[in-house]
Amino acid sequence: MATDDILEEDGPGGEGEGANAPPFTVSELSGAVKRALESRFGRVRVRGELGRISRPRSGHIYLDLKDDAAVLGAVIWRGAAAKLGMDPEEGDEVIAEGRLTTYPGQSKYQLVIERMSYAGAGALLAKLERMKAALAAEGLFAPERKRPIPFLPNVVGVVTSPTGAVIRDILHRLAERFPMRVLVWPVAVQGAACAGEVAAAIRGFNALAPGGAAPRPDVLIVARGGGSVEDLWGFNEEVVVRAAAESAIPLISAVGHETDTTLIDFAADRRAPTPTAAAEIAAPVRAEIAATLAALGDRGARAMARAGRERARRLRDLARLIPAPDALLAEPRQRLDRASEAAPRALKALADRRRLALARGAGGRFGPALLSGAIARRRDRMGAAARALGPRLRRRVAEARTGLARVAARLGPEKAARARRRSDERLSALAARLERAGAAPLPAAQARFTATARLLAGLSHRATLARGFALVRGADGAVLKRAANVSPGAGLEIEFADGRVAAAAGGAGPAPAGPAEPAKPRAPRKRAPKEQGSLF
Repeated sequence: MATDDILEEDGPGGEGEGANAPPFTVSELSGAVKRALESRFGRVRVRGELGRISRPRSGHIYLDLKDDAAVLGAVIWRGAAAKLGMDPEEGDEVIAEGRLTTYPGQSKYQLVIERMSYAGAGALLAKLERMKAALAAEGLFAPERKRPIPFLPNVVGVVTSPTGAVIRDILHRLAERFPMRVLVWPVAVQGAACAGEVAAAIRGFNALAPGGAAPRPDVLIVARGGGSVEDLWGFNEEVVVRAAAESAIPLISAVGHETDTTLIDFAADRRAPTPTAAAEIAAPVRAEIAATLAALGDRGARAMARAGRERARRLRDLARLIPAPDALLAEPRQRLDRASEAAPRALKALADRRRLALARGAGGRFGPALLSGAIARRRDRMGAAARALGPRLRRRVAEARTGLARVAARLGPEKAARARRRSDERLSALAARLERAGAAPLPAAQARFTATARLLAGLSHRATLARGFALVRGADGAVLKRAANVSPGAGLEIEFADGRVAAAAGGAGPAPAGPAEPAKPRAPRKRAPKEQGSLF
């Protein structure tokens, strides 16, 4: 007989044919029960409260699902536990989905859970946890995003229902602590329209321009009374959380009672346990501020008075250490009187000593004989210099004339004659003056000779060639001044600063170039005797 038929036969000892059936092993019977149970309950969803939970090191989770009358053992294998999306805790009401099977080792049946979610409010809590994790990953709840609440705001904006007790509590608390202007943006605090209206109110307050017809609040309060998770769900919506995080105005969240927590609490700059506490956070107590200011004023006045007294006492102590003015001037006045009396005598004695010393020693060294001897020696040297200057200057004049003649040979006839005449006139005048003067002052003669030498150098064409110009001569040696005077193919001679080069005019090609004529060396300059020095 097949083991699957066991469940259809009468048990052992019963009446009928089943009573004579052979016995089966425990494993065969357990296997038949398992197959029958799995075929009848292949996949089920069970709602219950989580009881005992065990997490061994294997990674599996063993737990109990229970209600008022029964307990069902369950297991979540390690792979399914990693994908569960929630952390089962004892006491949670959940809906578990899986397959029902048996565990032959303990003759019990159990539920192998593959999915699990919170039942009722638990489902909302699961969604809330997922949204919280996603928004936190974006940094919307980061502490560095929090802005400080202003100490004394001028305008407070309140987002709440205009008909509930919440707005009356806030207005009453603000009036008690520090009366200020309050702007109320009425919204629905429950239901499908709640999230959109609250988000629009937060963004609307932020859109107000400073100094406009409606003043821009300095701080916002989003408030609502207590309620269930479903009632407060509008403040968990993503649109509300993002509006709170994006608000440029500091925002205080006062949703629910102290034990209620919504996602806007994490995005707000400050969380208040109740709406009344939010009003206390937004406004200080005016009486306390006045008392604090009065106390600070009294302390400041006492501190200034004490500082004045301390400085006056210190000044009196220092004044006692300063001697009287007459005592300070008495000794210097006596020294001045003694010096005034001794000064004439000391000056007369000093003059007498200097006069005596001059008469004895210094007068002999600087007497008339010493001065007359020095004058005579200077006169002799000047006469010798004047006698030697004439011949030397005449030699220099002759050399200058020779150089001038060489320069004139290279210049045109008219310019050369004109320059020669001017130079002869100047040299003749200079020589005549030297002949007449004889012992004329040496510096003046040097200056005139230097000016003449500069004139000769300026008239020389070599200075022009040294600046990059060239002198062109024809075959006959005449200087060519115009291009019209040059016929094609005519031989030319071009003189540069460092030599001469043969060339041909026109397109006839260059004439055979001979070696460049080196510049004629200048005659060595005769130096004057050492005692006279060079005139240049």
